[in-house]
Order: sequence, then structure tokens, then C-alpha cells
Amino acid sequence: MKAFLIFIAGMMLACLLKAQVLVKGTVRDNKGRILAGANISIKDSYDGTMSDSTGSFSFKTTEKGNALLVASNIGYKSMELPIVLGTDSVVISFILKEEINELKAVIITAGSYEASDKKKGTVLKALDIATTAGANADISATIQTLPGAQKVGEQEGLFIRGGSAEEAKIIIDGTVVNNFFYSSVPGIAQRGRFSPFLFSGTVFSSGGYSALYGQALSSVLSLESLDIPEKSELQVGLSPLFATVGLQQVAENKKSSYGFSYNWTNLAVYQKLVPQAPDFFKVPDFHTADINYRFKTKKNGVFKLYAYYNSGTLGVRNPSLDSIGLWNAFSLKNQNLFTNVSFRQFLGNGWKMNIAASISYNKDEILTQVQNQQYQAVPKTNIPVIDQTGFSLNAHQWMLQARVVVDKRFGSINTLRFGTEVWNNSDSSRFQNINGFFPSKVNDFYTAGFAEADLYITNELAFRPGVRVEHSSLLNKMNVAPRMALSYKLGKNSQVSADYGIFYQTPERRYLINQFGVDFLRADHYILTYQHISNNYTFRAQAFYKDYVSLLKTSNSFPTTVSNAGLGYAQGIELFWRDRKTFKNFDYWISYSYLDTKRDYNNYTALVQPTFAATHSGSVVLKKFWVKNMFGVNWSYNWSTGRPYFNPNRSQKDFLVDRTIGYSSNNFSLNWLPKIGKANAVVVLGVNNVFNERQIFGYNYSGRLRDTNGDLIRSEVNPPADRSFFLGIFLSWGVDRSQQNINNNL
Repeated sequence: MKAFLIFIAGMMLACLLKAQVLVKGTVRDNKGRILAGANISIKDSYDGTMSDSTGSFSFKTTEKGNALLVASNIGYKSMELPIVLGTDSVVISFILKEEINELKAVIITAGSYEASDKKKGTVLKALDIATTAGANADISATIQTLPGAQKVGEQEGLFIRGGSAEEAKIIIDGTVVNNFFYSSVPGIAQRGRFSPFLFSGTVFSSGGYSALYGQALSSVLSLESLDIPEKSELQVGLSPLFATVGLQQVAENKKSSYGFSYNWTNLAVYQKLVPQAPDFFKVPDFHTADINYRFKTKKNGVFKLYAYYNSGTLGVRNPSLDSIGLWNAFSLKNQNLFTNVSFRQFLGNGWKMNIAASISYNKDEILTQVQNQQYQAVPKTNIPVIDQTGFSLNAHQWMLQARVVVDKRFGSINTLRFGTEVWNNSDSSRFQNINGFFPSKVNDFYTAGFAEADLYITNELAFRPGVRVEHSSLLNKMNVAPRMALSYKLGKNSQVSADYGIFYQTPERRYLINQFGVDFLRADHYILTYQHISNNYTFRAQAFYKDYVSLLKTSNSFPTTVSNAGLGYAQGIELFWRDRKTFKNFDYWISYSYLDTKRDYNNYTALVQPTFAATHSGSVVLKKFWVKNMFGVNWSYNWSTGRPYFNPNRSQKDFLVDRTIGYSSNNFSLNWLPKIGKANAVVVLGVNNVFNERQIFGYNYSGRLRDTNGDLIRSEVNPPADRSFFLGIFLSWGVDRSQQNINNNL
């Protein structure tokens, strides 16, 4: 009986073996690379296997007839192929296409340096800005350590790749800030109004920026404000320059928060300790207050309200170059308001909506006088160059902006963005001097529509086409600005990108009083970028060419506009390297820019290098932090070659041929994070221009007095103090930032 059962089992096994069919083949990707570990199976059955290290597979099955053979692998699209299972072996080859996903896909940079928790391309965060020696926690000063940005010490603003300060726009949560910097003071650059700790991320575009933004020939700096904080916090800051207090209150359910801060800045004590070259007869005194409110909606949307108000006064006096013993006095009263409301909401099925609106207001009351030795106003001298120095100006600027952007995600990570925005600008002024009283008012209603798509062809190749259409009621003209970016991934962390775009900007409204027939300014950008970005290293090399095809020309009787016949170009190479790993708790970056630029615009008499452009510039920023002692030391070195300046002693053919000496500054700061009672403290000490290097930003010339050689006499434009200092202590209750500071190498 036992022998019979063995015989029957053997016969059944022989039949089964005879009925099995061998299925074999290979699995590769669309570039011919072997795919090991791919799953291969017959659909709706348990028969299958995995590919080996050579990409080959084989298995046997008892299935019969028509079937589907399925191959799948992580990171690739599954593939089904029909087969017929009969008596013969089946041989088949799979070629799997990569699945496009966010983790593996190339980053579309469009010429920008991005810094936020959502992007791989991190360059600068809030703590980077706050701890860069010499920047004094000023966003724009830290941006000047990146390639493409120029150091201009006598005027505020961002000067990018041969562009003037007016050619760069700064954006908060999607809306333009009309007066981001404190109001101008002759010969003294002003800092930005906003703290870096208001923002979670920055996108600095040195050229070739997205079609979502416009009205900037050179650059856009986009700042994204914080959402709801993690914890409630009370902050207090004290220094010889200012006193500040702030509160953030977070709801128990973490769904909403509100906060406020107040800052009083008065330089009386500081200027007694650090003598200033100009005579500040009115000590700079500023009061700043802001409020914020944020809440999350039920569908994961976020609403944010931010309001900022500042008022300030100052007065500065310098010896007159037009008459020995007289003084030129400048006084300023300023009020500034910025209010921004933003709302973003996911709508489902890949749709997202962003709405933003803002109001900007700025009022400047300026009075300039020629004063005698007793600092009293000098009566009319009948010397035009002296009498015309005195004037009063009362200027108001209003800007209302509204913007809607809709995103639609389709496919794996492809995205279409489109939207519209409107700006309503109203500028009015009252100017008065010995020639009379000159009121003016200029209004412009600007509208724009835009569309842009991120198209991922493969994980290695992505394309961003975009277009922007704009109309200005003041110019009564419309433009169409196409833009595009193409990015190709070379390896895990490296890629190359090519960008092209046309960028338009309405001329400054002060040039358009009673002027007609003027067109948009225009610049065309061409950019080629290589970058390698990982968690600890960043390397970026960029070559660019910018063609100015329509700039404003003015007559010598400023500010009369002549035409849009101005032109120019800017071309160059930029390098950036950042390393946060090679040395323990040590972070550094190095940047270099080569710029070749010339322009013929405004009242220039030739195609020349402009006064705000240096041919070579660079920075070295070093940061070392000792975790055990909670102590950090920071150093920066900033340099550039000399810039052109106007010398009226030269003939017209030698227009802007003179150069200042090169700029050089070494800066130091240290940070200590002790515990003071229950408070978390940050103590900051900074010294700018440690070695007291001589810095000349240009020259002012007399209009009538000459030296023994017959040349008009002049004076240097220097910083208010050769060396400046900063000391402050910041206390916070509720949030311990120690670990955050350690992680960011404070």
C-alpha cells in the first residue's frame, strides 16, 4: 500500500512539473541601467519573483492561457505586458520609466538663491542674517555678502548685477513693500525696516526671476513671513542704541496666535561714545510698532495679518563746500506704514489659492538750509549755487496692492500657476525753493496677469515656461514678457540650469510729472547656472548677460524726461561656496563676483560704467560655535574694487573715468547664550571695520570754490564713523532657542 501511494504521488508530481511553464527575462530602466530587486509577477496570481543583481529573473508557473506579467520597482512606473502561457517558455524584457517625484526631481531655480524649510536650496536663514558679522541683523546687508550684490555705502538699496537700487523689488508674502528702507539721508546708506526673525524663508533672485513677479529690471527679494509660532513668548532687548519689547501669544489648540512689538531707537548715547563725522544736530530718534494675527482654517489654510508703523526724526549738518564758514543742514521727519493681509487655502484635487493685499504709505518732510556759524539760516546771498541749496519738500506716497494666485498640481509634481494683480500708486509732493512753489501729483493704476508652469519631463529634466502681461495707466501702454527656465539634474545633488526672460519696469514716477510718450524700461536676461547643493555644502557658479534695451534719458535740467533711448549691458561670472561640515561647529561661505557693465541713461553723456558698480567684489563669512560654552564668534571680510565717480574738473570726454579706492572691511561679532534666571538670553557684541580701513564711497564737489590749481574743491563721502560698534542683550521667556541656535551654528 505504501509503495502504491508513493507511485501515485510521483505520477502527480510528474504531471505538475510537466504542466509548469518557465517565465524569464530582464528588467532595465529607460537609460539601459540594470534594475535589481524589481518585483515581477503574474497579475491576480501568487506566482512571481524578484530580479537579481544582473537585472535577470526567472520563475515557473502552472497558470495557462492569456495573462498579464507585471514589473514594479520603487521610484519607477509599474509596467504590464501581455503573455500567453502554453507549453513553451516565455522570454520577456521590461524597460521601466522613472516615476517623477519631489524627492528625486531636479529643482527649478530660475536664477534664485532660496532659503526656507521647504526648499533644498538653503542659503540664508534668519539666524544667518542675525549672526553675519558687519550686517547688524540687516537683511539687505547680509544679501550683500552673496554674489551679484554690490556694496554701495552712500545710498540704501539692493544694487544687483549693474542695476540701480530702483531696479530691485522687495516682497513680503507676495506684495511689494514700497519703502522697505528707512528714508534717504544724503551720503549715508539706510538699513531695512524689518527684522529677519519675522520671516521663515527668503528667495533672493539675482536675475531671471519667476513670471509671478514684475516691475523689477534686475532682481527680486521675496520674504515669506512666519506662520503660527510653536509657543507663546515674551521678548525684551536692550542696548545703547535701542530698547524693544515683544509678545507672541499662541492659542492652546495651536490654531491661532497674535502678537505685537515696540521698539525705540535713539542714538544719543551711542553718538557720545562713538564720535560721528557729520554733526547730528538732531539725534536720530525712531519709534516702531507692529502687530500680527494668524489663524488656521478647518481645511489647513492659513490667514495672516501684519501691520507696521514707524515714525522718526533726524538732522545732520556738514561744512558747506560753496562758502567757507557756512554749513549745509538737512533735517527729516518721516512716517511709514505697511499693512499686509494674506490667505492661502488648499481647495482639493490639487488646487491651491493664494490671496494677498497690502497698503504702503510714506511721508517725508525734508528741510535743507544754508546756515551760518551760529547755525541760523542764511538770508538770500544772490549766489545761485548757495541759494538753491536751501529747499523744503513734503512728499506723500500711497500704494495699494491686491493679488490672487491659483496653483493646480497635476501628474506627479507638475504645477500650473496663474493669477492677476493690481497696484494703485499715488505720489504727491510740495517742493519750494527760491524759485517758487512747485506742487505735483502723479497717479498710476498698474494691472498684470501671469501664468507659469513647472513641467517635469523626467526626474532629471524640468522646464518652466511663463509669461506676464502688464499695463500702466500712467504710460497708457502694455507689454508682454515671456520667461523660461530649463533645469537638468547631473547627479544626486548637482544640476545645470538655463534661464531667459524679458523684464519691464515703469520709470520712477518722479521723472513722469507732466511727461508724455514715455515707454516701459526693459532688460533681457540670459543666465547659465551650475550648482551643487546638499545639507552641508553649497557650490554655485553662474554666468549671465543682461541687455538693457530701453532706459530713460533725461536732460541736464533734471528731472525733464527726454526719451527711452537709454541703453546698456551687464555681464559677468559669479561664484559661491558654503561649507558647514568640514570643521566641527564651523560654518563659512565665500563669494566672488566679476561684473562688466556700462550704460548710457539719465543725464549720462556716454556709455560708461555707472557709479554704483564695481568690477570685482567678494566676501568671506566665518562662524564658529562652541556648544559646551554656548558661545559663538563670527567674522566677515567684504571687499570690492573702486567705483566710478563724477569729477566736474574733467572734460566731457572723460566722463566717469575716475575711480575711488577699493572698498575693504573686516567685521567681528560674538554671541553668548546664557541662562539669566528663567530667561533665555542672547548677548551680542559687534565691531564693524575692525582695522579702521579707509573707506571712500565718492566725492562731493563745490559749485564755485577752487583750489590753487584751479580745480573745484571737494570732500570725501565716508561712513559717519570709521569704526562702529554694537552691544545688545536679548531676553526671552517661553521659548528656549538654544538648540535652534546650535543647529544653525550661531
